[in-house]
Amino acid sequence: MKKILNDPARYVDDMLDGLCAAYPQHYRRAGDNGRVLAHADSATAGKVGIVTGGGSGHLPLFHGYVGPGLAGACAIGNVFAGPRVDDCLTAMRLSDGGAGILQLYGNYGGDKMNFDMAQEFAEMEGIDVKSVRMTDDIASAPLAKQHERRGVAGLVYAYKLAGAKADTGASLTEVTATAEKAVAACRFIGVVLSACVVPESGRPAFSLTEDEMEFGMGIHGEPSIWRGKIRPAAALADDMLARLWEEIPAARGDRISLMVNSLGATSMEMSGFSLTLCALNSCA
Repeated sequence: MKKILNDPARYVDDMLDGLCAAYPQHYRRAGDNGRVLAHADSATAGKVGIVTGGGSGHLPLFHGYVGPGLAGACAIGNVFAGPRVDDCLTAMRLSDGGAGILQLYGNYGGDKMNFDMAQEFAEMEGIDVKSVRMTDDIASAPLAKQHERRGVAGLVYAYKLAGAKADTGASLTEVTATAEKAVAACRFIGVVLSACVVPESGRPAFSLTEDEMEFGMGIHGEPSIWRGKIRPAAALADDMLARLWEEIPAARGDRISLMVNSLGATSMEMSGFSLTLCALNSCA
């Protein structure tokens, strides 16, 4: 895949510089290495702060959800790499309005380890912190082990719902409960036609022939449910929705929100896409 870059090693920092230059009224870089992106009003007195973060390369995650009614700050790692502990802690400090902090992020090993360590340090500073991890990717583990599933596009619903709850002046316990309801209500499945290319390596993470696709692949290229010939769009959509409907916690007459996205692909023609369902009634 062709990419227009400067220095691949500066890919993330160039991205953040450009974002702050384009929207200086909204964003600022913070932390000793500039890898924390904060909103201009990241902390509001008496309001629960929401912090997120993770590896880069999942655009618009994670910085795209820093703003009013969403997250106050996010800690940013390299492409497909979790953020540093210090950056997670800085994001919490910047978002602390005295009512506590909710850490809301995807269920990945490096992210969990560093956010958990940052939580311990924040609590030693007197900040009340709770954590919720998105686990919406149905291909990554069976329903009985939902706590082991990866978190992907369902995070968008969790940001919106938890952020709206925080805006009402709700307590940290109440905002956390809203985020947990959003996690329980979302189901995700993704398919890809080609591999992603990490800028630092410059090589595809895996190979697919011109007539192949992968069904159920993770956002970093984790193993899929199956690899096979490209299927017609209608058949593929039927298969994706059938798997999501098996698990979505909704009944006839309930409202469902459907999100279609490109799994972070930046090419003009999507090389991967996904479907996410959220049972809105379950989030009430």
